[in-house]
Amino acid sequence: MRINKYIAQSGFCSRRQADEYVLEGRVKVNDKIITMLGFEIRTKDKVYIDGKLVKADKLEYYRFYKPSGYITTKSDEKGRKTIYDIIPKELHHLNPVGRLDKDSTGLVILTNDGNLQYELTHPSKKVAKTYIVKIEGKPGDIKLQKLNEGIEIEKGKIAYCDWAIIDEDKQTMTFEIVLYQGMNRQIRKMFEFLGYEVVNLKRIRHANIELLGLKRGEIKPIKPRQIKELKLYLNKLNKEE
Repeated sequence: MRINKYIAQSGFCSRRQADEYVLEGRVKVNDKIITMLGFEIRTKDKVYIDGKLVKADKLEYYRFYKPSGYITTKSDEKGRKTIYDIIPKELHHLNPVGRLDKDSTGLVILTNDGNLQYELTHPSKKVAKTYIVKIEGKPGDIKLQKLNEGIEIEKGKIAYCDWAIIDEDKQTMTFEIVLYQGMNRQIRKMFEFLGYEVVNLKRIRHANIELLGLKRGEIKPIKPRQIKELKLYLNKLNKEE
């Protein structure tokens, strides 16, 4: 097994973070420092990061309903409130899968399974994430078509999405938006480019995991059956690459 996958499966960190540790010379296999990406681990090998033995933990999977006003990180240099201010302390070892900005609400998956975290967030996987988005104003079809075609929200970064109008009144429109990318504040920036402000954004689904059944601020374990279905879904995506 490749060293980054071994470390990720232990729950220590994600594959990408494991690669960084390898390149920084912080990973040792038995008594030898490893700096080669793709190094293969054997069954009897012992792996250390910064002198700490990496061993398999019980893998845990939770879904959390993030309220507005919290950022999706373990700590913040600016002193802003994070989701770990409201998540029970016994679950603080879990890592968020992707992020929601401070003003957004909805589903956040939390896990110590670094391999699953990698599969759900790596750009090449194109895992679907579904949102309910309300905007101020009523763009026409020509403008909305740009959401499908792609919008350069930053230099060299083209953002796109699938969308459907699910409600509207005289002043607002509400959409179901499906993303296959993970750019920072992507939906807000796309509508800002079109000239409209997002007034409400909630993630309701990540792959096959849904927000349904959670109250705001609540966290619950994901059922083993759902994790099995999630891994089957990810395996299918891998075969389509």
